[in-house]
Amino acid sequence: MVRVRTAPASRERRRRILKRAKGYRTSRGSLIRLATEAVERGLAYAYRDRKVRKRDFRALWITRIGAACKAEGISYSRFMDGLKKAHVALDRKVLADLAAREAPVFKELVRVAQGT
Repeated sequence: MVRVRTAPASRERRRRILKRAKGYRTSRGSLIRLATEAVERGLAYAYRDRKVRKRDFRALWITRIGAACKAEGISYSRFMDGLKKAHVALDRKVLADLAAREAPVFKELVRVAQGT
């Protein structure tokens, strides 16, 4: 029978957790049990929020496009429908950037969407 020593493995496990918890306040950065909970929760939030970030940016782009459309006297939905019918394949990220930085180009896109 051979004696198995688990100290190196468990020490490495703890070291890895505490390394990830570096910068956490109070006991969460130094005590293994609290650090483990904090790191697991942090990883769960990170996973969730990678998806939420995409949602948030899409909402921001739609808001910017909608505001620029309103200034040009057309609704967001009519504008997007007009672009689709005119076979203009620009995504919302690009449209929002044009609305914010290139007003004359966006105005031309509104004209195209209106079909005039």
